[in-house]
Amino acid sequence: MAYSIGDQEKAFLEIIWKNEPINSGKLAEMAFSTFKWKKSTSYTVLKRLCLKGIVQNENGTVTSTLSEKELDTHKSRDFVGESFGGSLPAFIAAFVGSEKLSKADAEEIREMIDRFLGEEE
Repeated sequence: MAYSIGDQEKAFLEIIWKNEPINSGKLAEMAFSTFKWKKSTSYTVLKRLCLKGIVQNENGTVTSTLSEKELDTHKSRDFVGESFGGSLPAFIAAFVGSEKLSKADAEEIREMIDRFLGEEE
């Protein structure tokens, strides 16, 4: 599932994350006071986020199904998948480009790889 979200959806999500569980009516009131959105706009954005599987609205109570960190992880994986065919080495090569890695960055990356491979001492 793709987790692309716009700036307005992200700002709306931040309200949910800070206040969950939150009543959908209260959420609409907060969106009005924050963004000047009509209730219908809030419910439209809420529905989109529910369809994306990022939040749920059960009996008028809204909760997230993903934390902000989990959403960022999914978005990063989606980006690497779409832009680099899922190849992490291709992403790193493009990210670094013609620049040299600092020794500190290279060591940090080595430590991460070892940790993810379970080879940390």
